[in-house]
Amino acid sequence: MTRTFWVLAVLGFAICAVVVIPGLRAGEVSGEAGYRVLEPVKHGNLTIFPVVSTTSHDTHQFLTLDEGLRSGEVVVTEAGNVSPLVRPRHGQQVWQERRGGGAEVNRLVLVNNSRRPLLLLAGEIVTGGKQDRIIGKDRLVPAESDPIDLGVFCVEPGRWVGTSGKFAAPSVIVQPSVRAKAMGAKDQQQVWDEVGKTRTAMAETVTVEAAPRVAQTSSYAGVIENRAVREKVESVAAPVEHEYQSVIRQLRNKNAVGVVVAVNGEIIWADVFASSSLLEKYWPKLVRSYAAESVVQRVKAGSVDLKAAQQFLDRLHGRREVVENEPGLFRHAEITGDGYRVFELTSLLPNTGFDLHVAKMAE
Repeated sequence: MTRTFWVLAVLGFAICAVVVIPGLRAGEVSGEAGYRVLEPVKHGNLTIFPVVSTTSHDTHQFLTLDEGLRSGEVVVTEAGNVSPLVRPRHGQQVWQERRGGGAEVNRLVLVNNSRRPLLLLAGEIVTGGKQDRIIGKDRLVPAESDPIDLGVFCVEPGRWVGTSGKFAAPSVIVQPSVRAKAMGAKDQQQVWDEVGKTRTAMAETVTVEAAPRVAQTSSYAGVIENRAVREKVESVAAPVEHEYQSVIRQLRNKNAVGVVVAVNGEIIWADVFASSSLLEKYWPKLVRSYAAESVVQRVKAGSVDLKAAQQFLDRLHGRREVVENEPGLFRHAEITGDGYRVFELTSLLPNTGFDLHVAKMAE
C-alpha cells in the first residue's frame, strides 16, 4: 500500500471548504428556528430553561459515540494504530486497532464500522491511550468510514504514557467553561488552563481528606469521577435531571429539544437538538456538565428571567460566519455575534437537511 493511499485513508472524507460569510446584524431574531423557552428548573445556583420546538425530525439513524464504543462498531485509537481487515464472508473491508507509533497530543484516529452515521459532540471525553482527550467540534462521520483524522484536545496534562489501549467514553461531557476553550478559542493551552482551574475549584469544594487527591489528579475525567466530587455534582444534577425528565415526558408531544443554562443568574450556554429522542440520549451527560459548572462557580446565586433566556436563544445570527462544508455529509457553521458564539451542525445526508445540534455560548 502506497504512502499516498495511507494519507488519503487517514484523511478520509475530510475535504472541506472554509469560507467567511457576512451574517445578519447582531440581535436579529432567527424566526425560522421556532424555539420557545419555558419556565425553568432550578437547584441552587443552576437554572435550566427547557426549550421546545415547533418542528421535530427523525434522528433514529444517527449513532452516538457512547453507543458506538459500547458495541465495538466505533474504534478510537492513537494515530498510526489502525489497519484494514477484510471480512471473509462479505469481502467488506473494516478497520481494527493495531499496535504502532505516531501518537500525537491533538490527534486521534476514529473509524466507524457501523452502518449508521456517527454523531460526535464537542466536549465528549474519550479516555485511554496516552492521554484523555475531548472532541474538538461537532461533526458527522459517515457509515462504514475509512479512518478519520479526529481533531481533539487533551484534558489530562502531564501524562504521555499509555494506561489502556482501549478507548472508552465515560458518561461525561466537559463543563461549558472547558467546552468553550475547545470550541471557541481552539487553543490547547487554554483548555489545559481551564482544566487546572476546574481541578483547583473542585478541590476547594470537597472535604479536607479528599482535597489532596482531587488536587493531584491530572485527568479531568479523573477529577469528575472522584467519589467526593461525584457526590457534589450528583447533589445538583440528580434533582435537576429528575425534574427535567418529568418535564420532557410531559412535553413529549410539544417537542422538548434542548435547554438554556444559567449559573449564578447569568446565562452561559444553550444546547438544542433536532429531536426529543436525541436530547434524551445526551441529557445524562449534559446535565452533569452543567452541574459541574455550577459547583465550581461558588458565589451567591442571582436570578434570570424567562424573557432573557428567550432573547438569548433567539439571537442565532451574527456579524461573521465561518462554514466548513463536507458535501453530502454535514455543514458546520461557527457564527460570531456581539458577546456570543453559535455553533450549528447541519446534516446533509439524504432526506435530512436539518440542524442536528445547535450550541450557543456567552462570551
